[in-house]
Amino acid sequence: MGAALARLRRSSGLPVAFGGLQAGNGRYRLNSLAGTATAALRGLDIHHGNGVGGKAVALRRPFTVTDYHSSVVISHEYDAVVATEGLRSVVAVPVVVRRRVRGVLYGALRTPVRLGDGPLSAAMDAARELEEALLLQDEAARLLAAARQPAADPARWEEVRDAHGDLRTLAQRVADPLLRQEMLTACGRLAAASPDRAAPSGEAPAPPAAHEAPTLAPREVDVLVCVAAGAANAEAAERLGLRPETVKSYLRSAMRKLGTHSRMQAVIAARRAGLLP
Repeated sequence: MGAALARLRRSSGLPVAFGGLQAGNGRYRLNSLAGTATAALRGLDIHHGNGVGGKAVALRRPFTVTDYHSSVVISHEYDAVVATEGLRSVVAVPVVVRRRVRGVLYGALRTPVRLGDGPLSAAMDAARELEEALLLQDEAARLLAAARQPAADPARWEEVRDAHGDLRTLAQRVADPLLRQEMLTACGRLAAASPDRAAPSGEAPAPPAAHEAPTLAPREVDVLVCVAAGAANAEAAERLGLRPETVKSYLRSAMRKLGTHSRMQAVIAARRAGLLP
């Protein structure tokens, strides 16, 4: 949410941005603020159909008002809070994931100005970015839950591993560094649940000591993901947008850090260290 608000302000020129995710049936709680002068909006519950945001949610499309206080096309349950913050022109965009409204983003000015296509498009782009992040978060959580089932079979784990590789590939295409790091963190959670880390007795192993868990660069992990999927260097290069020589360099570096002498030994060692699922 913070990354989406930062992008909205940066690309739209609107000085104030805020938003929130679903907090119950028909309610969306504003818990992220950027550029606000007060804390009046924090924790406010927006109800389906009410105000600018509630109307955007009900219509499932962006909605704008030039002057919040005098607008006749919205309800006015939140006038006191909006007046405290001094907002006048407001745009609200619903955040829709898998056909369900999961949140709402706002951009605003403290002067009554008609918002043109530029700010509206910027707000929509920020919402789309947040939708992608929530979708990936949902998928990572689903796969992690499946991976942690005691009876997880090899076929299920292959699905998890494929999805882990897809998530890492997508992360490299995300321009926003905060969102990219969140995606890589989700990948790390999947990798840490690898069954290859299990102790022989079936009990959960203790976390490896610092000297037992080498730190690989993100691209070194990406290359190992491709190797684990059976890709040759040329295939890995095409998938990652790198040159084959660069892939070889990353692979050699990863093998050296893991103390291995072959590609598959490196994959096995990375799984045992919790670097791959």
